[in-house]
Amino acid sequence: MANKIRLYFLFCLSLFLFLNPTSFLGQEAGAQIRLSDYLQELEQTFEVKFSYADEQINQKQIAPSNFEDLDEILTYIESKTQLKIQKLSERYYALSLKETLNICATVLDNFEQNTVMGATVEVLSSKIFKVTDENGGFYIENVPKDAVLRISYLGYKNLIVAASDLTHDQPCKTLLLSQFYQQLEEVVVYEFLTKGIIKQTDGSFQINSEEFGVLPGLIEPDVLQTVQALPGIESVDETVSDINIRGGSNDQNLILWDGIKMYQSGHFFGLISAFNPYLTDEVTLIKNGTSSRYGDGVSGIIDIRTKDNIEDQLYGGAGINLIGGDAYAHVPISDKLAVQFSARRSITDLISTPTYEKFFTRVFDDNEVSQDGNFYFYDFTGKLLYNLNDSQKIRFSFININNLLDYSETEMESNEKTQSSLDQTNLSFGGSWQSNWNDVLTSNLSTYYTRYELGAKNITSNALQVLFQNNEVEELSAKLSADYSPNDFFQWSNGVQYTETGISNTTDVTQPPFQSNVRNVVRSSALFSEAQYRSENQKLFLRGGVRLNYLENPNSFKKFIPEPRFSMNYSITREFKIQALGEFKSQATNQILDLEQNFLGIEKRRWIVSDGETLPVTKSKQGSFGFNYDAQNFYVGAEAFYKLVEGISTSTQGFQNQNQFNGEIGEYEVKGLEFLINRKTDIYSIWASYTYNLNNYRFDEVLPPEFPNNLDIRHTATFAGTYNLNQLKFGVGLNYRSGRPFTEPDASDPIDSTFFPNRINYNTPNSSRLPEYLRADASVIYQFDLSRSLKASAGISVLNITSRKNILNTYYQLNEENEIETISTTSLGITPNASFRVRF
Repeated sequence: MANKIRLYFLFCLSLFLFLNPTSFLGQEAGAQIRLSDYLQELEQTFEVKFSYADEQINQKQIAPSNFEDLDEILTYIESKTQLKIQKLSERYYALSLKETLNICATVLDNFEQNTVMGATVEVLSSKIFKVTDENGGFYIENVPKDAVLRISYLGYKNLIVAASDLTHDQPCKTLLLSQFYQQLEEVVVYEFLTKGIIKQTDGSFQINSEEFGVLPGLIEPDVLQTVQALPGIESVDETVSDINIRGGSNDQNLILWDGIKMYQSGHFFGLISAFNPYLTDEVTLIKNGTSSRYGDGVSGIIDIRTKDNIEDQLYGGAGINLIGGDAYAHVPISDKLAVQFSARRSITDLISTPTYEKFFTRVFDDNEVSQDGNFYFYDFTGKLLYNLNDSQKIRFSFININNLLDYSETEMESNEKTQSSLDQTNLSFGGSWQSNWNDVLTSNLSTYYTRYELGAKNITSNALQVLFQNNEVEELSAKLSADYSPNDFFQWSNGVQYTETGISNTTDVTQPPFQSNVRNVVRSSALFSEAQYRSENQKLFLRGGVRLNYLENPNSFKKFIPEPRFSMNYSITREFKIQALGEFKSQATNQILDLEQNFLGIEKRRWIVSDGETLPVTKSKQGSFGFNYDAQNFYVGAEAFYKLVEGISTSTQGFQNQNQFNGEIGEYEVKGLEFLINRKTDIYSIWASYTYNLNNYRFDEVLPPEFPNNLDIRHTATFAGTYNLNQLKFGVGLNYRSGRPFTEPDASDPIDSTFFPNRINYNTPNSSRLPEYLRADASVIYQFDLSRSLKASAGISVLNITSRKNILNTYYQLNEENEIETISTTSLGITPNASFRVRF
């Protein structure tokens, strides 16, 4: 009986569904069924036929509609399936895929899945784009069915997705954006020594001026002073215009400002950097393992880049210290156009300050003369930033640097007066066009013109002799490079660069009459290519490349010089990494050092061009291997290096002995070790560094052929620390180095009277050493708010707290009485400075 009742119930239910099919079709909220099954039900219910390709609907599902009218049901199917339904007759309908789609999605970040409001959703190869709403969502109609979308947001990696994956026939998908960590992947050490100094995976150092903390003796983030805090870099004469990287001379450094080669880098005869740090975005220091993008700089590279982003709001600042004042600003004109400028001028010609007096004494110290000088400097920069669109950016930059001096000295015994004047200028213009052609290919076209001029006049008592000297450099360069990055792990870069450098040197003497005007030109054409690989687990970084240089001096030589470059970093563990670097480099411009009395005995360096004979093209080979251990707040690093620089002349090395004027050609070889230990937290940082250099010359025509380099500083050590207490920052440090070599006269036979004029008989070159150098510095900076939008800082620094008299250089000369005089240059004494700055 029960079975009969069950069969009767099933029969009635089947009859009900057969007679009332819409009762099944109308349950939209029910489970989804296959679209093909749904169409079959509609065919039976409404006595129609649907024509379609099985592969177009096989994978589609749909929740049945609760509509009873066929037209409403078909409209519903179109909205849910992205299908187009065409009525062929009263009975027949054709289904096909739409040429366009309606798409939607919600964009979240992949860290905490927060909504990403304001992300740009761009349909590539079209003008269609949207911006995500406050919930991170977007909806776009009539998107081509084969379209590809790019979703981008500042600080996140671009996401590429097919439009067909976002169709509106299902709930809107959730898309996750990955945060952009490209720069962080490059980083080995954060807050290296102080905040804003980073050691990168390729062995270079990056200095962020805006994030810069404090260093002993500095109250402003002076670029060229800051780099001297790193191991292997120092200045034997305490100037920023004579920086020695691993035992090399300053003219062997390539200094770039917004891609423009700088032939002048300092104010006040090198005691102050000529580059305003407050519009500087980042500074890259390279000691070895240079990218093949760079030419020149056989010792090192300092690449200074100003801020490159167009900001929405105006910002700027100004400040004054005991040497000069400056102001800077970034002015947005529109969302695509902005200008930047900075200006600085000394106050030394208006007011005499303790800092100025110490600087003046350091430069002109001579106990036998009475001195009177009027000196001032200024510099200003400008930059135009224009974005054609999100993929095309144009930049124009210029910089003007000036040093001017009128100086007179009166000898106390004879009352003879000498008047001198100096004018040193650098004017440079540059531009670049950066293009992002797609997600894997970018290019950059850049060009610059730079002009450097140094003019000096010397007038002796009663105008018996007038000496005029002029050194002028003009350089024009253009470079095109392209980067191909098919994925996050590989990048291939290629490019071409052309540079033409013309240098002239003029000398005019009235008594005895002498005139000379020499101009030379060197042209450089270079091709470069390099590949960079980073493993997916971030343990291995490799970069290898080559630069092919063709150098031509129309008057003397044509040379083809290949330069391979290499950089490797491998993480054995998360904390322990090893690094190997190597490079070949060359340069065709150098500085000769004139006699001490020329250019006031101060700016006596004059740029010249290699001619292949008296001064060949300088070439270097360098290799290094090191390790570093970085565990949270503790860092230990060591690096051994070898450097060989060939094609140097005694005229470019600053000899002040028997080899001063001979112009022999030789080389120098440096073997060294750099060591650093650093303990750092958010509050304090303490570090100690040590550098050992064995730096020797070899000149085959000099006796003996091998002897210590003029820059052979065997031992250099630093112990320093910084401490942050809320808005207050302290820094104190102690710098030590062994004495540099010099040559003394032969005590048994000091004067050679067989020559006219008489000459000094010297001992073996660089067989004596100056006393060791020791200097303690300190600084303190206090930051505070003047208002909600106006920030301020005040700082005090003291160089050489103990006022120790360090001898930087010693040389000898014969006076009119045929007696040997000893000339010594001493370091800065205790030198205070103070500053006050505001920014908005």
